[in-house]
Amino acid sequence: MASGHRNVFSLSIAALLAASPAFAADAVKGEAAPQQQAQNLPAIVVTAAEMRPIVDRVIATGTVQAVEEVYVTPLVEGLSIRTLEADIGDRVEAGGTLATLNDDALVLQKSQTEASLAKAEAALAQIKAQLAEAKANAAEAVSARDRAQKLVKSGSQSQAAVDQAVAAADAALARVHSAEQAIAVSEADIKVAQSQIDDIDLKLARTAVKSPVAGIVSARTAKIGAIASGSGSPLFTVIRDGEIELKADVAEDGILKLEPGQKATVTLAGGAARLSGKVRLVEPTLDPQSRLGHVYIRFDEPGKARAGMFASAEIVAAEKEGLTLPLSAVTATDGKTVARKVENGIVTLVLVETGIQDGQAIEIVKGLSAGDEVVAKAGAYVRDGDRVNPVHAEEASARK
Repeated sequence: MASGHRNVFSLSIAALLAASPAFAADAVKGEAAPQQQAQNLPAIVVTAAEMRPIVDRVIATGTVQAVEEVYVTPLVEGLSIRTLEADIGDRVEAGGTLATLNDDALVLQKSQTEASLAKAEAALAQIKAQLAEAKANAAEAVSARDRAQKLVKSGSQSQAAVDQAVAAADAALARVHSAEQAIAVSEADIKVAQSQIDDIDLKLARTAVKSPVAGIVSARTAKIGAIASGSGSPLFTVIRDGEIELKADVAEDGILKLEPGQKATVTLAGGAARLSGKVRLVEPTLDPQSRLGHVYIRFDEPGKARAGMFASAEIVAAEKEGLTLPLSAVTATDGKTVARKVENGIVTLVLVETGIQDGQAIEIVKGLSAGDEVVAKAGAYVRDGDRVNPVHAEEASARK
């Protein structure tokens, strides 16, 4: 009976305490204490280190220019320009005629030289006839001399007659020798005249000013009636095969990453077009004043750009899969690069080694593993050992 009264009394006391407002408030406060403590911690946006493809890009700027310009100058001096056969922008073939020169003076000179040649040939024929006559006379004189020498031995001929026959023979032989020399001189004159005609023919052929290569005419200074000169400005400038490229300046910290064959994307001034291309050449030296190096990027579609245009290029120096963080998640302090790692709500400063920077992402070579969470903005006011309420970037965006 006493035991039953004690149980009823205990239940009554419990019921009264439960019904008491103060008791109920204390109970709720006890349950909410950890949650309220978490809410009092600063909310910090965190991000996770993740594996992703990254590209090391080198930025360069410069001017579009011809890969090779060929100057076309006249090969004949002193002649006026008669006609023009090409203009700026025309595509020409190798050996195509760009202009013609006035050849009247050369034609007249050739006629005069041909007349001189005919005269020399006629003189040669005359001298050859004289040579034949001189040889006949010399043969007769030699025979007479030989007979006289035989007769003088027998006493039938006087010594004076013999001497006269010898002199006559010598004179005849001298005339033969002289005729032979005259023939050699005449033949030389003929060769000179012929070579002069050949030279004039070459000049006549060169009155057609031709392009030595196929390509596009990029400049023309030739004017009808002007005197063509090889020592002055070229009459035409031809871009060989129409090939153009970007000659770009690269900072010295990026030039060592570049090599021929690397892919590049070229953006023309004003964003008018984006062209693909490849690095053709990297100059081995830098400008000692500007500390810049030159790289030459050849276009895959050169017809979409023009020489003289300003352009910028993104050159792909390397591509790989790497561990990355947003660039804002790392900071340099006292020459060291650190990230603020967050684990179980506690911030820890971690030394990291960085690699390739790809836009707003940066490669983490050492110091973190995939999935590690760090403070997304290194400028957030948190210190080593601080407790924070980590909020993922997605959640922060959803709250906004």
